[in-house]
Amino acid sequence: MIVVCDVVALEQGFVDGLFGVLDARVRVAQERLVAVQLQGDDVDALVEREVEYHGLVGRLDELRVAELGLVFGRLDMVGGECRYVGRVGLVDDGGRVLLVDWRAPMARPFYVATTAQPVGVERRRHIRMRGRVVVGVTDEVLSGVDVGGVGDLGVVGESALFRAMRAARTGRMGSIVSTIQREQDVIIRDESRGVMVVEGGPGTGKTAVALHRAAYLLYVWREFLSRTGVLILGPNSAFLEYISQVLPELGETGVVLSTVGELFPGVVPVGVESVVGREVKGSVEMVTILARAVRRYQVVPDEQVVLVVDGVGLEVSPGLVRAARAAARRSGRPHNEVRGLFADFLASGLARQWAGLIGADPLGGENLLSAGDVAELYDDVVSDVGFVGLVDELWPVLDPRVVLAELLSDRGVIARVAGDYDEVTQGALFREVGDLWSASDAALVDELAELIGGFSGVDEGVGDGWRRQVADAQGVLDVLSSSASSDLDDVSDAEVLSAFDVVDAEGLARRQEVREHRSVADRARGDIRWSYGHVIIDEAQELSAMEWRMVMRRCPTKWMTIVGDTAQTGSPAGVDSWAETLGPFVGDRFVTHRLSVNYRTPARIMAVAERVLGLFAPDAPVGVALRGGDDGVVRFCAAGTDPWAVLPREEGRLGVVIVADSRKGETPGVLGVSDVKGLEFDDVVVVDPLVIVDDSPQGYQDLFVALTRATRSLVVIGELPG
Repeated sequence: MIVVCDVVALEQGFVDGLFGVLDARVRVAQERLVAVQLQGDDVDALVEREVEYHGLVGRLDELRVAELGLVFGRLDMVGGECRYVGRVGLVDDGGRVLLVDWRAPMARPFYVATTAQPVGVERRRHIRMRGRVVVGVTDEVLSGVDVGGVGDLGVVGESALFRAMRAARTGRMGSIVSTIQREQDVIIRDESRGVMVVEGGPGTGKTAVALHRAAYLLYVWREFLSRTGVLILGPNSAFLEYISQVLPELGETGVVLSTVGELFPGVVPVGVESVVGREVKGSVEMVTILARAVRRYQVVPDEQVVLVVDGVGLEVSPGLVRAARAAARRSGRPHNEVRGLFADFLASGLARQWAGLIGADPLGGENLLSAGDVAELYDDVVSDVGFVGLVDELWPVLDPRVVLAELLSDRGVIARVAGDYDEVTQGALFREVGDLWSASDAALVDELAELIGGFSGVDEGVGDGWRRQVADAQGVLDVLSSSASSDLDDVSDAEVLSAFDVVDAEGLARRQEVREHRSVADRARGDIRWSYGHVIIDEAQELSAMEWRMVMRRCPTKWMTIVGDTAQTGSPAGVDSWAETLGPFVGDRFVTHRLSVNYRTPARIMAVAERVLGLFAPDAPVGVALRGGDDGVVRFCAAGTDPWAVLPREEGRLGVVIVADSRKGETPGVLGVSDVKGLEFDDVVVVDPLVIVDDSPQGYQDLFVALTRATRSLVVIGELPG
């Protein structure tokens, strides 16, 4: 029921009052921000200033974003209570609630109340705003009589929902905060603290639910997640741009958005990977290959090397190096982190050899040198330039990005570390020197970083200043090291711990660093070992086994929301079964929700897509299309038809031409299937379906994805399979 204009004016008056409160809060926060920036510069004041500064900036962001549709609902409860629902919560100076945050328990009836189960609601009012102006109001009287129809699907706020579904697309995802449905609300507010899988066919709102869940968790677990951050992973940069405005509109800005291929700092994926390359690099077999790639830098010389220290020739035999290597490997720690252990074992062996040369008793008795004398010889060995150079040759400090680049660009190295794999596998790994990183490479660099260790991954934004700080800290440790006593009774069994034994230069620099100049999101984005409080993965079916390993490292608590549909898996290394994929990490300890209603795709268009689905996944569940009747237009055109001639060009509508990934470079302006993952358009033209099918081992899934992007019209040029 649409209400008359005087009610609109009444709501406008209330909204004006809310904006008055909001504006006052903004002014107070701005004045305090200016005052904070003028505080003193001593260390304590600086730390306090930074903490308060970031808090105020975050609060201002929240208040400003609230203007994007501050109020969208009102609940008239049994007994006369009136609750206004909006994007943020507001209270007056006396503590009276003026506006209920949509995530608060008091707002939940707005999303779950139906005529059959009104949960104490007499009337639900949808308030439509443009800026600060109320432009329309729609009322639902919840009489307790179920009238059937879409109500059978658990749909609430029918008129507001259909208005949103039929609105023209803008290239940016819209918030569903005012039209969340019951089954969506259950997922958004799920209290599980483990892995949650959200399944659903095209158009069921998986992405929207995931983003609103992120905002909800940040509201409920504010203290924890404000310190640890939330990571949201999407399939491509276009998708991230598409969703970028939703979280700010919900009052949340401190979230890291990334593709999986950009998750490792310093790796920017712009190269194109072959289908076979994606499959091979995504396979868990890469764990073995990469471990071998690291071990090849742990060198044992083919023959004896003579090291001259203070004029004495010491023999570095292959046996001694092999024993030092074995000792380092037995520790189970990463390559860079056991370099010191390797050097220590090697130096100890050389010191004992030296002692045997100069301390031998001519009469055949015990060595004349004391343990202290041997310790001094040890110090001489480790400080010798030649010894340091030898260690660099036998156990160099590694950078995971360099290791991967050297591996992939050398067929000989590939044959050495992957010799027991077939030629196709080896060939798929090779790339020419200087080729650009691909999206598949990030997970491999991350795996190498785990194997190598001692790699900070600090982003370039910290740059030279951070490196100087590390260098200064190293200077402090060098002083401590040089002043440490080497007068030990037993060099090999010494248990004396010094500062340089328990902290390296980078660790000391971090302890000296004045915290904190960057937001949690900024720090997390540049740290390869940041532990996120919660991770959300959209289009999760596209992740390979290696990418799952990378993501799981970033969430040790395994508190994750995984959103996807295996019927839409386009990656040859992607997910076939959630149980098989998640089993190595969490066993069977995950919960699953399934979205059952298709809010986006008209039934006419879904009928075409379901013909293709039946060819490769006939038992896959699909959402019930809410948009039936006359919604949606479907056209079929002969192969060779100009796609631009049949693409509707109505003002205010968003259209796209979709082709096979291998063909997208042939025609300007078209998009490949991988480019449209997770996106939606008013009008879609799909060109040459059979080519899309033949383009990839997952060709049927790719075609299914392409056919389900349209919200208004679908044109198919060429024959459909089957």
